[in-house]
Amino acid sequence: MEANELETEKGHLEEEVKQFSVFMENKVGRLLDIVKILSAANIHVVALSILDTADSAIVRLVADDPDKARSVFAEHAFAYTEVSLVVVELSSSATDLKAVLTALLQAECNIHSSYSLLTRPRGKAALALHVEDSEVASSVLQANQFKLLTQRDISR
Repeated sequence: MEANELETEKGHLEEEVKQFSVFMENKVGRLLDIVKILSAANIHVVALSILDTADSAIVRLVADDPDKARSVFAEHAFAYTEVSLVVVELSSSATDLKAVLTALLQAECNIHSSYSLLTRPRGKAALALHVEDSEVASSVLQANQFKLLTQRDISR
């Protein structure tokens, strides 16, 4: 790989929005503990989803600084996984969600999970999507005139 190809690839990877799935005991106050630990490191949670069972929970979150979040999770021995997300900006129009879903269906791109961002980049709603094929989803959404957000867009 040539130097500029490597730089382009690295730049692309730095721009991907990362979702962390943190595995934790399903116990009162445990989510607050995680948020406090991240806050102490000046890391802000910008999107959040929780899947719980009787004994454990999976907290899916997007942080404004994924590199620092990764370090904090390792430092505190949190069990976690990480995936890339496609984050699409939505206008105030209620038809945007339908159009996003229609475009992904037409591309036969399966959605594994989805949730909205807590912050509103540029004052607009945004939807985080964990999809079967990020490249296909990104391509079809951009072809349908949707703005995709990068990590830089959602970081403070």
